[in-house]
Amino acid sequence: MFTRIKSAYNNLGIHRKMLLLISALLLGSFAFYALVLSNLYETYDSQMYEKTSELLNMSSVGIENQLKDMEHLSFKVVTDEQLQRYLTELEQTNSVYQKNVLRKKLTNRLIAFAGSEPFVYSMMVIDKEGEVMSAGNREGIPAELRTDLTTLADQNNGANAWYVGGKSSLLAVRQFKAFTGSTFTLKNLGTVIIRIRIDRIVDKQVHQSAGSTLVIADHQEIVYPEKLSFSETEINQELSRNQPYGVVNLPEGGYFSARIQSPYTGWTYLHMTPFDPMFERITWMKRLVTIIFIAIFLLGLAFGTRLSRSITRPMERLLQKMRTVETGNLDRLEELTLGPVPEGSQTEVGLLHRTFNRMLRRISELIDENYAKQLIIRETELKALQAQINPHFLYNTLESINWMAKVNKQSKISEMVEALGFLLRSSVNMSEKLIPLGRELDIVYSYVTIQQMRFEERLHFEVDIPDDLKDALIPKLTLQPLIENAIHYALEPSVNVCHIRIVARHEEDVLYISVEDDGPGMTAEFLERLHSGQVQTRGEGIGLSNIIERIRLTFGSEYGMEIESLPGVITAFHIRIPYERGEAQDV
Repeated sequence: MFTRIKSAYNNLGIHRKMLLLISALLLGSFAFYALVLSNLYETYDSQMYEKTSELLNMSSVGIENQLKDMEHLSFKVVTDEQLQRYLTELEQTNSVYQKNVLRKKLTNRLIAFAGSEPFVYSMMVIDKEGEVMSAGNREGIPAELRTDLTTLADQNNGANAWYVGGKSSLLAVRQFKAFTGSTFTLKNLGTVIIRIRIDRIVDKQVHQSAGSTLVIADHQEIVYPEKLSFSETEINQELSRNQPYGVVNLPEGGYFSARIQSPYTGWTYLHMTPFDPMFERITWMKRLVTIIFIAIFLLGLAFGTRLSRSITRPMERLLQKMRTVETGNLDRLEELTLGPVPEGSQTEVGLLHRTFNRMLRRISELIDENYAKQLIIRETELKALQAQINPHFLYNTLESINWMAKVNKQSKISEMVEALGFLLRSSVNMSEKLIPLGRELDIVYSYVTIQQMRFEERLHFEVDIPDDLKDALIPKLTLQPLIENAIHYALEPSVNVCHIRIVARHEEDVLYISVEDDGPGMTAEFLERLHSGQVQTRGEGIGLSNIIERIRLTFGSEYGMEIESLPGVITAFHIRIPYERGEAQDV
């Protein structure tokens, strides 16, 4: 499976690879960011729970300290000497009047206790006969509830007991035990019931933010508040949650809930804070980050597409050019060379385009150069063919002249005719492009023989070439035109003796041949015209530019001929070709 995916990826184009890579980088960055953000949110939730728990602990401690004060108040009531005495006398007397007086005194004493306590809603005492004396709020307690409370006080045997009654009322219940006077019997004298204003205690100890709710529950009974913002079912679900904190979605909205349990009363403190206002900024940041990422992702894809296109489109155009050249369609070579080059000239793609265009221009130049060289070769061959004016007739005529010269004992004429015949045969036969240097010298000797008949002692010809170099291959008719040029420009204009010399040497793989004369020389302007081919050795001969081009065409542009001229001293044609030995060959 991995191999198949890798193969598919490798076969993708650069454009799709770049888009895939950019998408992977962006998605990977977003995944990393989301992971970090999630951890941050979890850390934030945990810290928020810790802070909320601390506040709940502080609140619960404050509330329960007040409840302990209420418990201490119930102890003060049941241990009050006057109340102990009134209840004892109330149990001992049979007089109805006396009982009423004692109950009145007992009520006044309760009023003294209840009036000084801000968190006491009401305070009542139930004697052994079931009569109720109360102080504070006169709201009565049903007979059934009084019986239950009395039973609860009896069960706790003098200890304080908490009772959560209807309408979320909190009651402190304790039994009177007789311990005043001369007797310490701990006899049951009655029951005191103190209704606590839990709402005031909570308001004093807890500073709740807007919308938040504190719920105090004793198992399934709600201690606080009297009116719930939520249904009892929702509260019970939160009380039964395993996690001490979390986010709960209620019909009223989302809430962050935190819960602790008091070790003193065993009550559960549940704090509900509206989630949306509290996390509004965080939620807004989440949405903003998501929108920013989507925008960055789209911009990244757009930028990646533009970037990849800026690379692949020039490469596609370059590939199209290459395919056109590959098919051999060179007619559009100039058009391809002049094609558009991508902007940003210093980029790799731009350099690649310019290099390919230079290569195309160089190919075009080479094609033109090769075409020009072929024209020169054709011109040379054409001139050689033009010299073939019925060669068989001409050779037969020369043979007849040679025979007649020998019959008439004209050796000079015979020698001249033989030299001319050899020279004509060598000039006409252009099938051999490279010949040994020795054979080229034979052509030169034939030409010089004819010219010596003409100029006699004025022409002094010399050859300084070692025998081991005579088998070196050179282009045919290379030296004869140079000798002809020397006679035409050095010997003919002068009446003095002209020295013409051919010298050859080799160094490693290079052969150097020089044709020198001591004629009047050439000016710089004439040399420039000679290099450009504007001056020919003779009207129908082979020009110097032709010789240079044939050497370069045969051996390469690093080889050729240089002309050196010192007027009145020496004029030399220096030929530089590779040193190759062998028989005559076609190329």
